[in-house]
Amino acid sequence: MRVRRCAVVWLEPRELATFQLDDLLAGGTGVVSRLAWFAHAPHLGAAIEIDPAHVALLGAVGPVDWVGRDMLEARFGVEAVAALLAMQLLLQEPGVQEQALADARFRAQGWHPPAAVAHMAARWEAIDGPAGMAEQGLDSNEGLLQQHGLPPPPESPVPEGAPLHVLPRPARDGFDALLDARITCRNYDPQASIPLEVFSGIMARTFGRRGSGQPAPGFEVIKRTSPSGGALHPVECFLIVQRVQGLAPGLYRYRAAEHALLAVAPQVAAPVVGDVGTRALPTGEAASAWRSESLQAFAQIAVAGQTFFADAAVLCVLAPRFHRNFWKYRNHAKAYRVCVLDAGHLSQTLQLCATQAGLGPFVTSAINEVDLERAFGMIHYEQSPLLVCGFGPRAGTLVESEFDPNRRVWPR
Repeated sequence: MRVRRCAVVWLEPRELATFQLDDLLAGGTGVVSRLAWFAHAPHLGAAIEIDPAHVALLGAVGPVDWVGRDMLEARFGVEAVAALLAMQLLLQEPGVQEQALADARFRAQGWHPPAAVAHMAARWEAIDGPAGMAEQGLDSNEGLLQQHGLPPPPESPVPEGAPLHVLPRPARDGFDALLDARITCRNYDPQASIPLEVFSGIMARTFGRRGSGQPAPGFEVIKRTSPSGGALHPVECFLIVQRVQGLAPGLYRYRAAEHALLAVAPQVAAPVVGDVGTRALPTGEAASAWRSESLQAFAQIAVAGQTFFADAAVLCVLAPRFHRNFWKYRNHAKAYRVCVLDAGHLSQTLQLCATQAGLGPFVTSAINEVDLERAFGMIHYEQSPLLVCGFGPRAGTLVESEFDPNRRVWPR
């Protein structure tokens, strides 16, 4: 029988601290540290701790050539090889086990290894961001200043004596007014809905097709109002629709080709108020639409506990299909960065479209990617959320702070 290493695995030595009463009673601080090794294998989706003795074994096996299992067992031990096979860090020859399927699908994507590790390692699951900041005393400017001092200035300083070439100020017009009114909304009216025509217009102008072409037979490229590397536009928009007139609340995927919505049956159990993460569907239970209370609870999970964003009438989950981009930029050091840029471009186009429609927009990357992947049925190394943006009617009163120094939005 032959084995090889999985496509990508990066090893991290990590210091772990735990509280131990025995150490405290013996006169210590009670905080005991140990050095642990973690393996980051993107096809698994999360880092796993490995025995330090297994580090050398992983370093002795490559991801391409198959080697004899008996040879590795003779050198490193039967138990070590079996343990890494069970963790799917070592894989048996194709056709022997189904565990190799995820590794094979990951290989087919064309990820640049450092980008794959960085993306998978940064994904959140069941995180409540505001609660975590509050626990650290970092939920206010006063707390941040106390712990970290002043931040760097908005711009790098001008070298002493360097001349400045002052540019002429542009004349203000209607577009300046639109730009100045683009204020991140943190105060949504939880009862107000959006007319279907307004929602449809924002979706068409942000994510819709403005044109298409075929550089080669069967190879279609599309035109959107935002740029995309290679004109590939890998980012899809998944939706948490809470309040749009004439549209049933629920989860959807936007189809640009038809300018239509495809309903998505949630692949997790219906959340309840207070949940910070998603739960698997009970055994034997089929996916079904959620009530509005569950949808609101899921919106809060999606944006990692940022209640002020979860109240938006519509939340857009922007998730690239990575292979669409990596097909051209295979194993390319900049390919993942292009996906991030694409999502950013789309979010800002949406911000302007929503502002022009008289609605309040937001965008955040503090999201629970793993929970979103589960609910929408994504495979994390094939498609994964990069950010959540959204829009809706503003509330009549200011409760959460919104940075509006020029008073273009508040007071209303």
